[in-house]
Amino acid sequence: MKILRPLPLAVTRPISLGLLLAWLATMAVLVNKSYLEASSTSLGADLARYGTSAEWRGVYYRGEKIGFTVSQTVPDGDGFQIQEDARLQMSLLGSISHARIRTSARVGGAFALRSFEFSLDPGTGAININGRVDGSRLTLTTTTSSGTRSEERVLSEPPMLALNLPRRLASAGLVTGRRYQWTIFDPATLGDAPIRIGVGSRELQRSMTYGRPIPAFRVEMEFAGLRTTSWITDTGEVLREESPMGLISVAESPRTARVMAVSDRGRTDLLESAAIVPTMRQRIDQPRDVRLMRIRLDGADLSSPDLQGVGQRLDGNVLEIVDPQQLKPGPADPDRTRYLRPEPLIESDAPEIVKESEAAVRHVVGSRARAEALTRYVNALLEKKPTISLPSAREVLRTKVGDCNEHTALYVAMARAAGIPARIAVGLVLVRGAFYYHAWPEVYLDEPDGRGLWLPVDPTLNEFPADGTHLRLARGGLDKQAAILPLVGRLKMTVLDVQLAPNSIPILAGRPVMDRTPLSIALPARAGNCWTLTEPSRRR
Repeated sequence: MKILRPLPLAVTRPISLGLLLAWLATMAVLVNKSYLEASSTSLGADLARYGTSAEWRGVYYRGEKIGFTVSQTVPDGDGFQIQEDARLQMSLLGSISHARIRTSARVGGAFALRSFEFSLDPGTGAININGRVDGSRLTLTTTTSSGTRSEERVLSEPPMLALNLPRRLASAGLVTGRRYQWTIFDPATLGDAPIRIGVGSRELQRSMTYGRPIPAFRVEMEFAGLRTTSWITDTGEVLREESPMGLISVAESPRTARVMAVSDRGRTDLLESAAIVPTMRQRIDQPRDVRLMRIRLDGADLSSPDLQGVGQRLDGNVLEIVDPQQLKPGPADPDRTRYLRPEPLIESDAPEIVKESEAAVRHVVGSRARAEALTRYVNALLEKKPTISLPSAREVLRTKVGDCNEHTALYVAMARAAGIPARIAVGLVLVRGAFYYHAWPEVYLDEPDGRGLWLPVDPTLNEFPADGTHLRLARGGLDKQAAILPLVGRLKMTVLDVQLAPNSIPILAGRPVMDRTPLSIALPARAGNCWTLTEPSRRR
């Protein structure tokens, strides 16, 4: 029996797709575009003159084509209807995943937003989010194959979306040195954040559509901590857009845009390429044996309060992670009841979620035992498969397919339905010598004498509690996952110290951590009270 063989696809495939979805949501002018109010009627007349002429763009990641977008503006009464479709095809941990994104918005003659429709279909059924604007009041309706939910939000200002941002800038006037700041509502994450824009110099940019260089302004944008660069013409046409992570959108002819550049087998794996290989002196073959890790984090903003607590302690840029098995109860968290309420996409009050939760914990007594029963139940219930989706708990229960985001969304909803406070954590987890972006739940366990504790669990990897290599960067849904985007490609990790469990077996012979190929040396692993030769397992 060999050890250190690559983990089976059933284990490796679930590692976070939320990172990718956050990329697409945050790269507002790349893939997931929506709409923004504008102030000039002259630009509206210009668009009416061009009518339904569509703009096509190819979408690339590190030089390889992963999809295309097409958009058009159609006169609609006293305003316009703006439409965009995107097709994406990506390699994600050895599996090819497809998605279709469709956005449509109705705007007034000056491009003030009236309503929008957003749809994302990963192939298992579309999730549709519709919005209607009345002043600063936004009415949202979310529809999936499992049903419809509505909510109202009162915002501090009339909402803006991002697809028509280049036209808005052209309308306001593209002048070198000008700066703008607006608040963008993102239907993919159901959240809003400020976008900061700076207009740079006018440059000649090569255009595949026109076959010659075209003058365009270099525009720098910062949204959710991620900086992007666009080249925009005087009329608001985008010739090229790019981000530091390697995502690029280029204006192309319809024929060129629709053609994929490489075969499926030649594609760069997006999530593998985003993984962080730490500098470390000793190899970790069994993450469940880790009792304490001290890691130096470089190249990132570490000011988030989510880095502290629940087994983590940050001192400067050194993070100490304690194995959750060693966490002790403390004074009751007065904020815990907040994590019993339903949220958009965490539909803990849906009848089917309540029914499934009751089945999972039937005859199980005590919050700790019930939380573990839910961990095993959700792990067994879902097929492990990368999914480019908005993880609605109801839809996950219907399809029973997903990666770590789907496992986490369903677990959190079912835990809340069972009366157990639960929340989403996002960060990194160690798999075969590298840290991958990942999501997992934290549950609150009531203990005697009015005490309690938050405990990380991992239904994707079937761990209760989660092992000591889970490094939390943020808490919350997709909007919080977007907040970790600035770390991608910048975060460096150095493991300063690792303490293993007593009686764990250190590796006496082996290869550097970067080498993930199987070893031909059979070494013992702990299984119950006997020494046996086994493959590594994440169950605990």
